[in-house]
Amino acid sequence: MARDSQAALIALNRFGFGARGGASGDFINAASDPRGFVLAELARPNGALLEVPGLLSTPELGRQVFDYQFEIQQARNAAKAAQQGASETPPQGSDAKPQPRRNLSLSTAAKEIAGKDPAIQPPDSANAAMTPSATMQPPTMQTMAGPPKPPAQPLNIIQKTFRAEALARLQRGVVADCGFVERLVVFWSNHFCISANKGALARMWAGSFEREAIRPHVLGRFSDMLKAVEQHPAMLFFLDNQQSLGPESRAGINRNRGLNENLAREIMELHTLGVGGGYTQDDVTALARVITGWTFAGRRGQLGTPGSFVFNANAHQPGPQQVLGKTYAQAGVAQGEAVLSDIARHPSTAKFIATKFARHFVADDPPPALVAKLQDSFTKTDGDLRALATTLVGSSEAWQATLTKMRSPYEFLLASGRLLARNPEDPGRYLNGLNLLGQPLWSPAGPNGFPDTTAAWAAPEGLKLRLDISAQLASQLADRFDPRELLELVAADAAAPETRRTIERAESRQQALALLLMSPEFQRR
Repeated sequence: MARDSQAALIALNRFGFGARGGASGDFINAASDPRGFVLAELARPNGALLEVPGLLSTPELGRQVFDYQFEIQQARNAAKAAQQGASETPPQGSDAKPQPRRNLSLSTAAKEIAGKDPAIQPPDSANAAMTPSATMQPPTMQTMAGPPKPPAQPLNIIQKTFRAEALARLQRGVVADCGFVERLVVFWSNHFCISANKGALARMWAGSFEREAIRPHVLGRFSDMLKAVEQHPAMLFFLDNQQSLGPESRAGINRNRGLNENLAREIMELHTLGVGGGYTQDDVTALARVITGWTFAGRRGQLGTPGSFVFNANAHQPGPQQVLGKTYAQAGVAQGEAVLSDIARHPSTAKFIATKFARHFVADDPPPALVAKLQDSFTKTDGDLRALATTLVGSSEAWQATLTKMRSPYEFLLASGRLLARNPEDPGRYLNGLNLLGQPLWSPAGPNGFPDTTAAWAAPEGLKLRLDISAQLASQLADRFDPRELLELVAADAAAPETRRTIERAESRQQALALLLMSPEFQRR
């Protein structure tokens, strides 16, 4: 059974989130048919969708943010006006007349919320600074093992939404049979990342962005996901495309403003072609012109439903544009959609995606033969991502490569929760653990996402923090488990003799459980 056990370990760790504890039988099921165990999740209709009661659409969430920010600003304005009125009251008997109070219009108040020139950004698509979430503050040693600290103040609507979205995602990852589809979601969400730290709208939309633009397409076509991502309000807000005006558009001429190339550059560099993918700065500028006018409706809903994607013709650069040697003469939003469709099918995109996909699942330096297979699958199937995932699981290279990659903090915490049957009821423990380990949920430092190499997560300080978390988990839960039995669930016959001896010779159950959670069989994938 040794060979089957090794294949089961690969099936659960390389492609999933590890074995679940209790009577799940995950390891036995994986050992009996490793490839079939992984691929079974791909056959489930709508298996990637996350439909949880109470999770709202992006426009509904946008409306809540706009209203919340506006109410706060109105309250501030009222307090300020009252203070000014009191200070301007003339002394009794004075002939001085009181100054008229300023009557703020809704538009003026919204502009003040935005804190930006409304010529650059419409006042009702405010880029207001958010109130930091209690769960995203610099972490203490409290982790998923300890009781969550009560918030210092009542959670506002933005914090509540972020935590609800996080909880739904975490719960899905903990209960999934293998977790392969959820791993695909995590991969594509990091590939097309936004950061919740951008502002109130980004934090409010982080979860809905993943639910609406990523999940419906992880087993669909890459071109469809690309379009959904680039037209999603969260991505437009994150990369400032609502500020981009065609220099010769009506808005650009009237306001003497021009392009913002952030989104166009990241589409080419990070989302499709990759560095060295054959594009030039002229191509970036041309694509930036093509997608001017791609924005989202603000609070007043002048262009559409507040919080929804809209095309603002007045901001769009008129005329044909040449991108990657091809001229696009289409008018309006169709021009940008045509460019995205062609870039999605570009050979450089196929190579870039294949390499990144293999690096994530198999090795930092992926086998060239595997990359070639994935690239060929991507090209021949017109970017069919279900076919890409199936090709990966069906390849011999994916099963022969040694388990050398380090689990990311998210994967480590999810694997711990699965093994210890800790289905979260409050996301705080996981969110604090992710903060502590340097991978705050939906909050990478830049548009290139979180790193995906072993070196990024295997630094001594990071390993020490993992050991601290493992020790805290063990201190609270060791009396509920026999670590030797858990080892059978994690790796069975695939466990190295050194790992087995270390756990058996531990001074206590607590120490043994901590050592199990830090073992190569648990940390590597």
